[in-house]
Amino acid sequence: MSNDKQSTETPDEEVEADEEREIDEGVDDAPNETEEDTEAETEGLGDGDFVKLAYTARTVEDGRLVDTTSQEVAEDEGVDEEDQEFEPRVITLGAGHIFEVVEEDMTGGEVGDSGSVAVPAAEAFGEYDEEEVRTVSAEKIDEDDRYPGAHVDIDGQHGHVETIIGGRARIDFNHVLAGEDIEYEYEIVGVVEDRTERARGLLEMFLGDADFDLWIETDEEEEETVVEPDEAIDEDTPAEEMPEPEFETEVVEKETLYLEAPPQLQFDQQWMFQKNQIAQQLMDRLDLDRVIIQETIDGSGGMFGGMGGMMGGMGGGGEDLEELEEELADADVDADEIVEELEAEGGAE
Repeated sequence: MSNDKQSTETPDEEVEADEEREIDEGVDDAPNETEEDTEAETEGLGDGDFVKLAYTARTVEDGRLVDTTSQEVAEDEGVDEEDQEFEPRVITLGAGHIFEVVEEDMTGGEVGDSGSVAVPAAEAFGEYDEEEVRTVSAEKIDEDDRYPGAHVDIDGQHGHVETIIGGRARIDFNHVLAGEDIEYEYEIVGVVEDRTERARGLLEMFLGDADFDLWIETDEEEEETVVEPDEAIDEDTPAEEMPEPEFETEVVEKETLYLEAPPQLQFDQQWMFQKNQIAQQLMDRLDLDRVIIQETIDGSGGMFGGMGGMMGGMGGGGEDLEELEEELADADVDADEIVEELEAEGGAE
């Protein structure tokens, strides 16, 4: 005689009972763990992350070097210059610092990942446009640049000289890599968290290896703010009856990046024309309130050997005064005429 107790449950009721037992034993937890793992896998590098990137880019057609961060590659290609450092660079994802298709390949990745991406010409340096090859007067080109292959700037456009025949020059205004597909090999070396290092990386993106001294401080400053009136102002109130605005002074904190610019940047056109744009990107990307740029002019150059020396000589010293008189004479400056013009302008006023 069997000791087993015969079940009185229907087949459907048995299935429901089994499911309840699985829930009690925690079997149903497994799918949730899988979802969490999937979410973790989809996380990774994304917009706003500062990444230290090693890369080498070459043309697909003939393997010509376009750019590299590798010292070894630079030496092999004979492009290792003494004043240039070849090492991984800091870029910001989502800021347009690298080709979009390369950035897409990196997104979601992590430190140690590497890849190789083909960048079509249209998404790299543009397709080649025959209409961008034009003939101009050779007089528009500086005499030192009147030879085939010279890089020139004409009417705000950069190009290179193809030929010069007589008084006419054939200039190609296409980018030198226009029409070229680019093979981009990269490795994600690290993620940059320190804000000063992030700032330095951004500056290098714009200006190369410019040697900035930089630091971030939290400054306290007094600011005047308008006090909101206790009562709402009627829109129909005449302007002359409007109450005078009241102000109050409050102390605010400002996250400030201080930049001490190296002297050579005084002559860098990109720095002079893009200074505000660079500062704005630093503020946006590093969550700063302001950027304060400190520049030092040491008076070692300029008109007549520097204004400081010129003014100092006028105070006492025959030699400096004689040199100044000679320079004015060479410049064909008539002091009497200048005085007469100034007196005439003063009388007119």
